[in-house]
Amino acid sequence: MSTTRIVRAGIVAALTALAVTVSIAAPASAASPSTAAAPSAVEQPGWLRLGHFSPDTKQVDVRVASISGGDPVLELNSVGYGDVSDYRVLPAGTYTVSMISAGSGDWSKVAISATVSVASADATTVAAYGPNSALQVRAFEDDLTTPTPGNARIRVVQASTLSPSVDVKTSTGLAVATGAKSGTATTYAEVPAGPWTLDLTAAGGKTDRVDVNVADGSVTTLFVLDNAQGGLTIVPILDSADVGLTPVGGVQTGGGFLASAQARGVGGAGLHALLS
Repeated sequence: MSTTRIVRAGIVAALTALAVTVSIAAPASAASPSTAAAPSAVEQPGWLRLGHFSPDTKQVDVRVASISGGDPVLELNSVGYGDVSDYRVLPAGTYTVSMISAGSGDWSKVAISATVSVASADATTVAAYGPNSALQVRAFEDDLTTPTPGNARIRVVQASTLSPSVDVKTSTGLAVATGAKSGTATTYAEVPAGPWTLDLTAAGGKTDRVDVNVADGSVTTLFVLDNAQGGLTIVPILDSADVGLTPVGGVQTGGGFLASAQARGVGGAGLHALLS
C-alpha cells in the first residue's frame, strides 16, 4: 500500500451513500518496436489525481484499487473541501475509487464508489462535487500541452453549489467562461502569463472578484468554488509547470493550491488565491 501527499482546506458535514461510474476516453498508447517473431506493444501509464469539491461533505478517506483486485494503489486520508492530490502514475486500466467518512476505518460502508478508466499517456482529475444531498463524481481529462513562451494555459471547472451557472471574465471584460454549468469544464485557453483579476458572476447577477497569477509555461485549472461568505471564489490548481508534457507527481507539476501558495508565502484556503 502507498500514500500520496494531499493539501487541506477542509469543511466538515455528513456523507451520503452514492455509487457512480465515470469513464474517460483517450488516444491509444504508443507502440514499441516490433520483432519478426512476436510483435508487441508497450503501453504507457496514465496519471490520476483526486479532488474534493463538495462544501457540505465532511472529510473522507479515499482508496483507489484496480477492478481486477489486489491492494489499493493509492490511499488518501482526511481529504477535505478544496483538497487536490498530486498526480499518481498508474498503469492504464479501470479502477474503483472508494470513499468513506474520514477515520471510520470501515470500508464495508463505502459512501461513494466510482469506477474510473485511466487511459494510456493521459492525465485525469476525478472530482467529487455538488451538495452532499446530490453528491456527484466526474472525471476531467487534463490537457498538459505546453503553451508558447511567455504564455500560460488555463481552463475553468465550475464546481460551485451556489449557482447553476457562472460567468468568468477578466476585469477588462475578456470572457474566460460564459454560462459554465455545474460539473463542466471549459476548453483550455492560452493567455499571457502573469497576474489576472477575474470577475465571477453567478446566475442571479452577484459578482465576486478574485486575483490569480499564472506562471510562464504553466497549465492551470481554475476551480470555481463556494467561499465562506456565501459567494464565489477560484482555487487555481497547477496541472503542469514548464517541465514537459507529462506530470511526474511533484509540486511543480500538480497537487493542490495550498502547497504551491505556502511555498510562496501565501496563506489561506484559496478564498483570494494566488498561484505563481
